[in-house]
Amino acid sequence: MPLTNDRNTPERDGTLVSLPVEAGAVIHAGGMVAVNAAGNAVPAADTAGLTVMGRAEQAVDNTGGAAGAAAITVKRGVFQYGNSGASALTAADVGQVAHVADDATVAKTTTNSIVAGKVLGVDATGVWVEIR
Repeated sequence: MPLTNDRNTPERDGTLVSLPVEAGAVIHAGGMVAVNAAGNAVPAADTAGLTVMGRAEQAVDNTGGAAGAAAITVKRGVFQYGNSGASALTAADVGQVAHVADDATVAKTTTNSIVAGKVLGVDATGVWVEIR
């Protein structure tokens, strides 16, 4: 229904997101985090159906818990991850997408093409990826 009066619309900055953790998942602080089809957080991987959400702000072990029994705070922003040796990104890839190899590594191409984010820089220590 369209507005007929002013509205004080709630807002979040979207930098920090709290997500329920998948049953049996172990997520390490600093790793890339994705959500599965059920909307639960898992370590980012080259697995069909995942959507990368950001970087884990703490470690969460939900090994013995049901889906959603634990939650994790995920930060969105620009982070440095390892560059895949098998499908390395280069300076020519700045502005293009990086794909998830695993929760600590990005690649130019992968089997399932799970997008990690946009490449902002590549140097000897890794790839700077913008995850928004």
